Amino acid sequence: MTQSLDLFPIGNCAASGLIDRAGRLVWACVPRVDGDPAFSALLSGDPDEHADAQGYWAVELEDQASVRQSYLRNTPILVTEITDKAGAVAQVIDFCPRYRQFGRIYRPMAFIRLIRPIFGVPKIRIKLRPTVNWGERPADRTNGSNHIRFVGGEMTLRMTTDAPISHISGERLFRLEEPVSMFLGPDEGFDADLTATTERMLKETTAYWRSWVRTLSVPLEWQEAVIRAAITLKLCAHEETGAIVAALTTSIPEHESSQRNWDYRYCWLRDAYYVVQALNRLGAADMLENYLGYLRNIIDRSKGGHVQPLYGVGLEPSLTERFAEHLAGYRGMGPVRVGNQAHEHLQHDVYGQIVLSTVQAFFDERLFRPATVEDFCSLEPIGDRAFELHDQPDASLWEFRGRENVHTYSAVMCWAACDRLGNAAAKLGLTDRADFWNDRAATVRATIEEKAWNKELGRFAATFGGDELDASLLQLVDVRFVSPDDPRMAATIAAVEKGLRRGPYMLRYAIPDDFGEPKTAFNICTFWLIEALHLSGRSEEARTLFEEMLERRTAAGLLSEDIAFDGAELWGNYPQTYSLVGLINCATMLSRPWSSVR
Repeated sequence: MTQSLDLFPIGNCAASGLIDRAGRLVWACVPRVDGDPAFSALLSGDPDEHADAQGYWAVELEDQASVRQSYLRNTPILVTEITDKAGAVAQVIDFCPRYRQFGRIYRPMAFIRLIRPIFGVPKIRIKLRPTVNWGERPADRTNGSNHIRFVGGEMTLRMTTDAPISHISGERLFRLEEPVSMFLGPDEGFDADLTATTERMLKETTAYWRSWVRTLSVPLEWQEAVIRAAITLKLCAHEETGAIVAALTTSIPEHESSQRNWDYRYCWLRDAYYVVQALNRLGAADMLENYLGYLRNIIDRSKGGHVQPLYGVGLEPSLTERFAEHLAGYRGMGPVRVGNQAHEHLQHDVYGQIVLSTVQAFFDERLFRPATVEDFCSLEPIGDRAFELHDQPDASLWEFRGRENVHTYSAVMCWAACDRLGNAAAKLGLTDRADFWNDRAATVRATIEEKAWNKELGRFAATFGGDELDASLLQLVDVRFVSPDDPRMAATIAAVEKGLRRGPYMLRYAIPDDFGEPKTAFNICTFWLIEALHLSGRSEEARTLFEEMLERRTAAGLLSEDIAFDGAELWGNYPQTYSLVGLINCATMLSRPWSSVR
């Protein structure tokens, strides 16, 4: 089976994993999403390549014939049905427990597999092969009467089961005559009836997710796609701190053998802003509120100075980039990177994204903790930085490693920081501060309109005084810098579409960067184009392009970061929050209203 990104995420906002189309858990990091991959097969070559391959957890049938997979409705609980050539069927239910217990959310770093005979008597073999130190070696094992401990990594794991331990430790083929329960989690005793407890966990986890989905204000059309995207965005949250990671994986290349292999298991303030913006449109205030706690800690630590574009999920500022030498990479296309050098970058748009994420708290009466005057005062130094840096060069939102310019997108986000602080001050009755920030916003606007506008070409450019095209120019409407019917914006949209569109899909930019010319399209940019087409009156074309993007999702209903120009294959880290944000935003924008069916 050739490796692909046709993977099903499971998780609980503490643990997360990816299951392939054979029902194997091939990616899961411990003790956090940015930790050591105990299940590393996604980046170590295909488990089918050799018998002693490591880094996965499989349930295999003798004479296996077919596999069918789907999520339980409105949950991230995966059901895999495996059929053998004689027609016997085994069912595997994979989930990470999450539900309310003792007045708080129970979400351990744990994975549960429930294996059930559905028809006939299937013969199964269980292969549980975690690795340590980024695929360097198999985890050491010690067996108990009903458990196996896996030792030597960042976290000692214990798998408790009601199946014969020797069957699992010896990977022995055995008849599945009764259901089997497996709980892999912290090195703690399981002091309860395993079968009854895991079945209760399944029931309560199902109820939790379905109840959460009921709180969403979904559009009339494309509901299933929007719900799946929303659930997956929630899985990308590290709830303990409020961080939201850009993706669950590292080092999936942007295209074949590209060396564009990045570690996305961290919290980019830009990406997180887009996530909470999209979920706000669905009414998911819980994600916003938790993320705001994370942001307040970032603001406090910055003390009015530099803010990095990304941090670790535990607020770690240093994410030193290195290579994991023991992993060959996705389909052998290394390097596998741990950490991300972008934490050293200057990316001035981040100040706007902090304010844009936070400003809703001054207006939203649903929140447990509405923003206060004190919060506004702590936010003003972020605005000061935005004003100070709005016309200074940075690495851009695309994180160029070899050049800097004054980027229009970054400047516009700095304008948005000042503009929204003016709105917040007015809401709080701070008239003097509202005037102060509105004056600053006007100053920044004047600079952008003078220096980002290319008179010769009759459109906005990606850099001050330049002529480059960049898909981020399409965001000038979204942040309300220009209106969709502004002739300047119409000209800019036309130029961006002509210069960056490749068939149905959009590039970020078309000029060579540190690794050459881009060879895949960037999915969020295609969604930005869809928004721009709709807002400029080309709604039918926008709907057609949106349906095209829906067709490119995996069986799990998800998207990665990039796509081949011919649409045949997804590339880049997965599942990508940017791409799912685009799906949600476009669905809510393009859908017929609920009133049309009432």
